[in-house]
Amino acid sequence: MSKPPSRSALLSTSAASIIVFLAVWELICRAGWIDPIFLPPPSAVFAKAMGMVGEGTLIGNVLASGRRVMIGFLAATAVAIPLGIILGTSTYARAAFDPILSFLRPLPSMSWIPLSLLWFGITETQKYSIVFMGTFAPALVYVIEATRNVDPLLIRAAQNLGANRWQVMKEVILPGSLPQILSGMKVILGLAWTCVISAELVAAREGLGFLIMNGKEFFQTEVVVLGMLLISITVLVTDFVFRVLENRVLRWQR
Repeated sequence: MSKPPSRSALLSTSAASIIVFLAVWELICRAGWIDPIFLPPPSAVFAKAMGMVGEGTLIGNVLASGRRVMIGFLAATAVAIPLGIILGTSTYARAAFDPILSFLRPLPSMSWIPLSLLWFGITETQKYSIVFMGTFAPALVYVIEATRNVDPLLIRAAQNLGANRWQVMKEVILPGSLPQILSGMKVILGLAWTCVISAELVAAREGLGFLIMNGKEFFQTEVVVLGMLLISITVLVTDFVFRVLENRVLRWQR
């Protein structure tokens, strides 16, 4: 059996693929095969990024979107996790809440924008509410399913040893469902970025969605591409941080 590749070799391969991709992109644009108004070369995007960093506007837009994502996401998970555990362990509670969840789950974040504008206006609270409403129902579904997937033998064993309902939820159900919950929350975090960009494209004065829309309005394609790249980079960074936290929280699982 061949020896598996080292981590450094895999990182080198990934870095090389990115460099080749950017080089091909640059050459195609430089050769005139694609009009820069449709797709600017990476060098033009990088130059625009450096100019905006010098102006102090780029970091502000990234931080604005990141703040909205994290506040809306944390608010949604703070409600969804305890509620999902309760619904996942109580048949009557789940039967009572299922019609409401069935109504909320199909609604995309864009559908909440008109109401949120009426309720909150063009404010930060409106952006937080879009992220909350766009992520709450999916997060709740993840938590309910994770809770229901806990081995019932473990629950019965705890009950036979004298554990009450609260102790079973705290010592058995929560630790047993936590790995699946955290995996689901990583997916929900990516969805939160989709929600905030949708909100910023419609009504915002700063943020990556605003940056993309502003670039489109003034035919600055490099700004549009820069905004798209920053979304991907920011999501990768937040996913990395989330993975580090997950490894610390689930250290017992390894």
